[in-house]
Amino acid sequence: MSHHAESLIEEMVEVHENPVAAWLETMRNRRTAAKLARQHGEPLVRELLLALSEVPNFPLAHWLWNADHTRLPLYCFLRSRREPIFRILKITSVPFELTIQVEYGSTIKSKATRESFTFGRDRFGRLTLQGRSA
Repeated sequence: MSHHAESLIEEMVEVHENPVAAWLETMRNRRTAAKLARQHGEPLVRELLLALSEVPNFPLAHWLWNADHTRLPLYCFLRSRREPIFRILKITSVPFELTIQVEYGSTIKSKATRESFTFGRDRFGRLTLQGRSA
């Protein structure tokens, strides 16, 4: 918990130092989250984010672990300009399979990591990882 609190305090200091950049970041993330919710439905996007948080060795799992809490706005899980970035590039839904392409890591395009995750539903209806590719 102290690690999470320290990272939140660091972000609050950054926001206090540059409120205009923080406001622009928030507006970008809100627009992206609204677009994802409109295209795929907010419950599905939240379910995918929660499934990503359970992927072994996923570096941003600590950002996404509470994505199923509907009181938290969807945009707070996205990071478009501040490191570590987390962008959802594409969500593809076919029967019994969901694929999500994400970009995370550095703000420099050549150093950012792009990965594609394929999820399927188990017999209880939960999303489980079926494949992961860079």
